[in-house]
Amino acid sequence: MRPAVPSPAPPAAPSVKGQITGKHVLIGVVLFFGLVVGVDAFFVVKAYSTFSGQVASNPYEAGLAFNRTLALREREAALGWTAEAAVPRPGVVALRMKDKVGRPLSTLSLTGTLERPATEIGRQVLVFTPTGDGWYQAGARLDGAWDLRATARNAQDQFEIETRLVGQ
Repeated sequence: MRPAVPSPAPPAAPSVKGQITGKHVLIGVVLFFGLVVGVDAFFVVKAYSTFSGQVASNPYEAGLAFNRTLALREREAALGWTAEAAVPRPGVVALRMKDKVGRPLSTLSLTGTLERPATEIGRQVLVFTPTGDGWYQAGARLDGAWDLRATARNAQDQFEIETRLVGQ
């Protein structure tokens, strides 16, 4: 007879400690989104409690200035003047002014400024001189992009010009 071989011991039950179950995942997801919603709610409450709703420090005066700007734009539209900006040669900015029917306006007074689009450094003040046929010229340094803001006036009317110029 053969000696009896002891039967192997039954496998031990897996340890529950350290295992991640569906319950753990659910708790983690709920806690994560609860934290996100809580932080968002905190920032919303802080934003609403600190914002006065006032965008300008002097809203009444800003509104009056805007109304004046609207009135000026209406008068400009009624005038029908047009402006054409050009850089005919390096160092020169030119504007051509025409009336409602396309005739050149040669008796205006034009002044303006050139400013960089992103900074106030290098601002240039321009005084235009008439050169005939509605053209006015001013000397300027034009290296790169510039925003031209000019005002054309006669005895009773005013016209504002805003355009971007790019020089070499």
